[in-house]
Amino acid sequence: MGNQDDQNEESTVSEATVIVESDVLARVRAEVANRQKAFLVAIAGPQTGQMFKLEEQETVVGRSPKADLHVQDVGVSRRHACFIKSFESVSIDDMGSANGTFVNGVQVLRQTVLEDGDKITLGSTTILKFTYHDKLEEDFQNKMFEDALRDGLTKCYNKKYFVNQLHTELSYALRHSQKLSLIIFDVDHFKHVNDTYGHLAGDYILARLARVGMDAVRAEDTFARYGGEEFAIICRGVDASGAHVLAERVRTDIQRSIFEFENVRIPITVSLGVASSPELDVANQKQLVAAADAALYKAKNNGRNRTEIAT
Repeated sequence: MGNQDDQNEESTVSEATVIVESDVLARVRAEVANRQKAFLVAIAGPQTGQMFKLEEQETVVGRSPKADLHVQDVGVSRRHACFIKSFESVSIDDMGSANGTFVNGVQVLRQTVLEDGDKITLGSTTILKFTYHDKLEEDFQNKMFEDALRDGLTKCYNKKYFVNQLHTELSYALRHSQKLSLIIFDVDHFKHVNDTYGHLAGDYILARLARVGMDAVRAEDTFARYGGEEFAIICRGVDASGAHVLAERVRTDIQRSIFEFENVRIPITVSLGVASSPELDVANQKQLVAAADAALYKAKNNGRNRTEIAT
């Protein structure tokens, strides 16, 4: 009798062990794997709030567009530093950068193993925080980053991001004698639209117009809501002629688009102003914005629904 009970108990224990192995332990292993994902979070510099996942065995960070992790900071070298990922840890190695790489204030002279929470300084303004995140934390950080950079109504970049990005792009362009253009445009007779069709219709038009505009620009362009019914586009590596072509594409795409609110079709056009460096002798972003604004007002004075270039 006793032997029979022992056999029944062993059978029950064996079955329970199989359930734990196939279900609970598998879930625990997945959770552990998620926790071990390494990230860099920009906590200072032009890309503050942005998070980068370290997935490859080696990740080169630098100002070069060909770098694995492209950092838009004029103080960062083209190939500044390299993150080396092993099974047990992540280390960082300076690649002969001009301004050095620092971990918690100490300059990196050879491969340095990183600890969770370490602060990495690259160049003049960029500071990255090294950390481990699970999937939930990753999603939360990405949402916080997007919310901080995006305009709530139109979902394009907001004015704060635009101002920071224009400063970075123009500083780089002036320093390296590169082309840079700025397009500023707004909706023609937008007050009349609000007064006639209501503010809900105005909000709908701005949101739809932003989608049309973002579809018209290149991936490397920055499309932002500058304020009210005014939008701006930063065009990297584009001269005045090229920016005029892009501005005209945006203008015609918007003019041909259907804006219909509560079964009422509303005709929408925009006026655009273009300012470019080095065609214009500008020393800072305020001068470039002022030139684009002046071209925009010229477009309005010349009949609207047109593009003018600052000269």
